[in-house]
Amino acid sequence: MPERNSSMGRKKARAPRTGARHEQEHESGGNGNSNGSVAASAPSRLIYGFHAVLGRLRRDPEAVFELYLSALRNDVRAREVHRLAEEAGVRMTQVEGERLDGMVGTRRHQGVIARVDARQRMIVLDDVLESLSGPALLLVLDGVQDPRNLGACLRVADAAGAHAVIVPRDRAASLNAAAIKVASGAAETVPYITVTNIARALEQMKKAGVWVVGAAGEAEKSVFDIDQRGPLAWVLGAEGEGLRRLTRATCDELAHIPMAGSVESLNVSVASGICLFEAVRQRGGGAGE
Repeated sequence: MPERNSSMGRKKARAPRTGARHEQEHESGGNGNSNGSVAASAPSRLIYGFHAVLGRLRRDPEAVFELYLSALRNDVRAREVHRLAEEAGVRMTQVEGERLDGMVGTRRHQGVIARVDARQRMIVLDDVLESLSGPALLLVLDGVQDPRNLGACLRVADAAGAHAVIVPRDRAASLNAAAIKVASGAAETVPYITVTNIARALEQMKKAGVWVVGAAGEAEKSVFDIDQRGPLAWVLGAEGEGLRRLTRATCDELAHIPMAGSVESLNVSVASGICLFEAVRQRGGGAGE
């Protein structure tokens, strides 16, 4: 398969038809609440959906500036949001659904939105590589453009116990509200590292003893032929474009997913799941331990 096969399925040499959608990140100056002057001055962004909001309230309540909850929600999850907000001293406002729709530009908010601190502690690759207690399992995304695909990849990485997801700072989807929603809490648990140069980051991994495997439909070996028991990084390319030339050249080896059906390619998050969970299988089910 030519370079355009982003999801590494090995089929006849026809380019896959993969769309890319963009979602605007909602950012503004923070609104004041009981968390004090930090909320009044810090940059903020909106996250939505119960997984994302509850995850942030449980793990980092000080970063939650205020909450908006649908006046129609009084179920178990809504009550849990209310309880955690009270414990953390976070101001919560009950509003109509139409206002929530307008705040994030979608009806997929599930009736809950949080305004959170947009500043994140800078996590660098060395932090992850130096803190591993077992063989590395890393997911590198080479320019994935769709924030929902990014969110789905984070969710897969969390499920597989991957130690981090690494993405380029430019020409790639940002970790915005849409990505966080799809990630279903994984954006709060999986280290998310942005780098200025993917090829340089791969070289850094290789110097640390990580074997770097790129997803490419035309590769001779399949994902099931690769020994994934040692320190490993899977590299998957962008929708419709595949791995960039320099990224491809930097990988230690390439592999494809055998495909017996009529489809030409797989979504990047599906391909990520197949690659990562093959590592989990080979490691006896303990990839992220």
